[in-house]
Amino acid sequence: MINSNGSLLNSQDNLLFNNRAFLYGDGIFETMKVLDNKILFLEDHYFRLMSGMRIVRMEIPMNFTMEYFEEQVLLTAKANSCEHSGRIRITVYRNSGGYYLPEQNTIQFLIHAAQLDKTIYSFDGLPYEIDLYKDFYVTKQLLSTVKSTNKMINITGSIFADENGFQNCLLLNDSKNVVETLQGNVFMLIGNRLTTPPVSDGCVNGIMRKQILAIAKKIENLEVAEESISPFDLQKADEVFITNVIKGIQPVTKYRKKDFGNTVAKELLMKLNAAVRLG
Repeated sequence: MINSNGSLLNSQDNLLFNNRAFLYGDGIFETMKVLDNKILFLEDHYFRLMSGMRIVRMEIPMNFTMEYFEEQVLLTAKANSCEHSGRIRITVYRNSGGYYLPEQNTIQFLIHAAQLDKTIYSFDGLPYEIDLYKDFYVTKQLLSTVKSTNKMINITGSIFADENGFQNCLLLNDSKNVVETLQGNVFMLIGNRLTTPPVSDGCVNGIMRKQILAIAKKIENLEVAEESISPFDLQKADEVFITNVIKGIQPVTKYRKKDFGNTVAKELLMKLNAAVRLG
């Protein structure tokens, strides 16, 4: 028997009773965008998931091919009527059993889907203010680059942002450099130099981050770098924007007393949508 919110239940009646993703955060996930019955950036999502599974020492089933991955994601999207524009999440977690030491490394997965209102990437034009979140820090290690089901920093940071009227917050690593935001990777433009923190600083190896880096490197007279960013650098920036696969590009309008433009962000957004349509 277990006690669930004051009621004694048979342990088998509660699906979370022995779920390792729930008990220990022993899981990783991918959030994807489906557009016109197609997973955007399919290969990048699949290989990042495979890489994450290897990093955390999960056993990858022989049938877990990219074709199987695609089939299951699109099947779920269609079942939820969001194959034309949808947000899909797949969570992979180790099978039940054991404590910190799992009894086995075999896995299960769970996919869920939700409709999105917009099909193309766009700006909403609303104010978007950010600040630093300094209660906890991201460590500079390989595990920080994996999208694990342990997102306590992002959760507590999101509560902090909401309590203080910010739309997002910047996360710092143990060297006090900016690594990412609560909901995506961060880019900073100073003059004609576009910079984003390197993965070695502890940021998630973002799928949209990869797309924007590739697009930006083709823009004439725009210098692109993967370098550490200090909070002081942001005070000198002309633009700051956030990237993830659902939103695409989110321009930041204000950080403390500094206001930002979005000229380069707009150009990147236009080229991103063109690439998505051609893809």
